[in-house]
This record gives sequence, structure tokens and C-alpha cells, in this order.
Amino acid sequence: MAFAPPSPAATDRSATLADSAAPIAALRTQLGDDAVLCEDELAARARHVWDARSIDAACLVRPSTTEQVADVLRLCNAAGCHVVTHGGRTGLAGGGDSSGSDVVLSLERMRHIESLDRAERTITVQAGTVLENVQHAADEAGLQFGLDLGARGSCTVGGNIATNAGGLAVLRYGMMRAQVLGLEAVLADGTIVSSMKGLVKNNTGYDWTQLMIGSEGTLGVVTRAVLRLRPATPVVATALLGCERLEQVSELLGMLSRDLDGTLNAFEVIWNPFYRLNTDTAQPDHVDAPLERNHPLYVIVESRGSDEATSARFGDALENAFGQGLITDAVVAGSENDRQRLWAVREQIEIALKHDPVFVYDISLAIGHMQAYLDRVHAALLERWPQVQFFAYGHLADGNLHLMVAPEPIKPGAVVRHGLGEASEATLGAEAFSDRIVYDALRALGGSVSAEHGIGTKKKRWLGHSRSEAELTLMRTLKRALDPNGTLNPGKML
Repeated sequence: MAFAPPSPAATDRSATLADSAAPIAALRTQLGDDAVLCEDELAARARHVWDARSIDAACLVRPSTTEQVADVLRLCNAAGCHVVTHGGRTGLAGGGDSSGSDVVLSLERMRHIESLDRAERTITVQAGTVLENVQHAADEAGLQFGLDLGARGSCTVGGNIATNAGGLAVLRYGMMRAQVLGLEAVLADGTIVSSMKGLVKNNTGYDWTQLMIGSEGTLGVVTRAVLRLRPATPVVATALLGCERLEQVSELLGMLSRDLDGTLNAFEVIWNPFYRLNTDTAQPDHVDAPLERNHPLYVIVESRGSDEATSARFGDALENAFGQGLITDAVVAGSENDRQRLWAVREQIEIALKHDPVFVYDISLAIGHMQAYLDRVHAALLERWPQVQFFAYGHLADGNLHLMVAPEPIKPGAVVRHGLGEASEATLGAEAFSDRIVYDALRALGGSVSAEHGIGTKKKRWLGHSRSEAELTLMRTLKRALDPNGTLNPGKML
């Protein structure tokens, strides 16, 4: 079924799709009634893993194949309808936000692992496949997938590709971009493009797949992928270290990278305020403190290898670091339970979310600038809010910091706020002020306003802090070339 080209009056897209039954009826005809959810069916679905409010959209469509995705985009592009793609809905930049006139495209029915090739060390999956399922499949085959995130149980491969996800093992394996060997995607007009050969070397002209990775669904919809797998590293050695200065931590990173002979898998740094918050016994959901709570900095170090020599080498490296005065205290995990308890210190964010409001940031900059940057931001925040709580932690080895700004202390009896719902004018004003402090200080140091979560809607106004005008012009040119009608994920990124 085809649509007539949109009339000039329709090109402003101001009317909601619900005002006309024709497009929804066409989608039902093409995909089947159970694949198109509207009204009451849509009201039962949450916008986000942290937002229990229903999805705001004209309808939600659930295709089962790439060809059906192509049908959806072809119909919507011709009708002048916006399409917003949903994966696991775990992003924090607003990339999946939709309005009442949008068609939401969910890939929840496209979650099959199609094949796994042990010899080639590749896995072929549909874009709706949950990350944790890819990890399990690789593990069962005696291999390993290089990407790992805290949202592993919810996030999807398509979302990981769309945002070029990072996570806990970037130091060793790189971002999601480094895990992708081939893609299948659908362009805005319904054209299917594929590079599913899975070749490591393929120098045959422009690599369009790289445009899709990190494009946040604005250039095309990824439907399938060939992913790279790695040799298994079943032996894991983990420690939590106490350190005094960031300069020592930076030197420690260099030493461990050398002494662990390529097996350093994670190097996470936690500044004292976040450690103290998460180990505060006054909080019912606190983590027991593995080390004393007075160290300025804490480092979670993890080495992964294929044999028992991994653990011995890890112990020797820590002894060397002690001898060099880079570590003042340490605790080494003696079991998997111990390991999980150490990581809980880093991954516990529930207590911080009891602050109301709390503003969350994901930025990157050179390690050598980090402490001066944090000191500058904290000082500026204190000038505005004398009681501000400022928390910092992150993947220091790849320059990625996660920041939380809470203008007021936690109030007695506060509960975790999992909502990303409506904010008051006062909160919006406070967030804008906090944003300017965080991002202006970053711009001066050549940092990035987004290390892992993309731009979406929340960082759109700050993109120019990290990209030149020439780069922004090139991005707009690419958008116009691949999506001239502005069908895909409108209002995001640019």
C-alpha cells in the first residue's frame, strides 16, 4: 500500500498522526493487528526503564523482520510521519523521546541470535537482541563478547550500535564500534542496505556502516549485525585500591598496563564523596565499605586471562605498585561474591538518586586535566549552592567521567526516584545552571559533552562545545542526504 506525497500543509507535521486513521490502518494491513499498538495498549507501556509513564506516541509498531521494518519506514516516509526507534530504552540522553504524533518503532520482536561461528569468532544477531544474551551465547561457545555495561540485562545490540556504547571493558576491547564487523540497516525511504559479510578487512570504498554507528537512529535503523567475539578469559583477578592523588592513579594505570601484559580489563576510579555516599551505614541500601572511608581516591582494577598465571601476575603487579608508593591500601577479591561486592561500590547509584533533584553527566577529557576540571566545577557549584553534593567516578583509563550534581543533601526518608518525568520550573532552571558550569569548563579543555550516551535531546544545545561548525555542517549534510524528509528521530542530535 502506498501513500500520496504529503501536502504542503502536512510538511510542518503539526497534526498528530492520531487525527488520521489512514496511516495506522496501513501499518496494520502491512504488519498485522498485533504488531501495531495504540491507545489503551500503548498506555500500558513505560517510556523508559526509569520512567513508568506511558509512551507518548500515535502508535507503536513491532516488526518481526527487516522487510517489515522497511515497510514501516517506506509508509511513514511517504506519509510525512516521524519515526522514533526504541531498543532497550536505557539511554540517558533523550534519544528515544517521542511525541504524540510520532510512530515508535520497537525492535523487541527482532531478538534472535541467528548464528555463531567459533572458527571465525563471530556472532550474527538481530538488533533487538539483549546484550546479556549475546554475552551468554559467547560464553557457552567458549568465547567472549567485548562489550559490557551495567544495563546489560535490558539494553539491546541495536541501541548499543546506535549510541556507540562504551562501558566497563573499553580499555581492552574498545567501544561498540570495535565490536562490529557488519551491519544491515534500513534507510528512511525503506531501502535495505547490508554489509553482513563479517570481514575484518574490507577496503571497498566508503564504509557506510561507520555512519550508522553512533548516529542515534537519525540516519537509518539497524536491523542485524555481525559482531566480533574474543577468546575467553575465565580467570579474573579483581582488587579495590586506595590512593592519595590523581597523579599517582595515572602513573598506576601506566604501570599496571605494562606489568599485566595486556590482561588489564578494567580500571575504574571513584572519588571519595561517591565512595562515602555508597558506604554510608545510615542508608539502608548502603554497600559495606571494603576499605577505610578516608582515602581521597579509590580504584577498581580487574585483570582477565586464560590461565592461573593471571592471578599470580596480578598479585606481583600490586606488590610493585605498593613498593612504588602508588597504593596506600588494597583488598583483593577472593571469590566471585567478593568481586561483586567490590564492583557494587562503583555500580551503586540508587542512593545518589534519592537526591531531589540530581543532575547526571557523562563526559570525557584528558586524564591530565581531570582533577583541575573537577576542582573548578565543584568550586563554581558551591558558589551557587553552598550545600551541593558533587560525585565523580568513571572509566578513567579511557578518559570517561560520570558526574552527579545534587544541589541539596538527601532529605530524611527520601526514596529512590526512578522517574525521568516532568520537572518543576525551579528544577529546570537549576539543571540549566548546572549544565553550563559542567560543559563550559569542559569546552575550555577540549573535552566531550558525551562519552557514552550520545546527544539525544538533552545535550543537543551543547554539541557545539565539542564539535566545530565545519563538523556540524558536515553532519547536517549527511542527515539531509540520507533522510531528506526528516523522518528518522527528529529533533535529536542536530
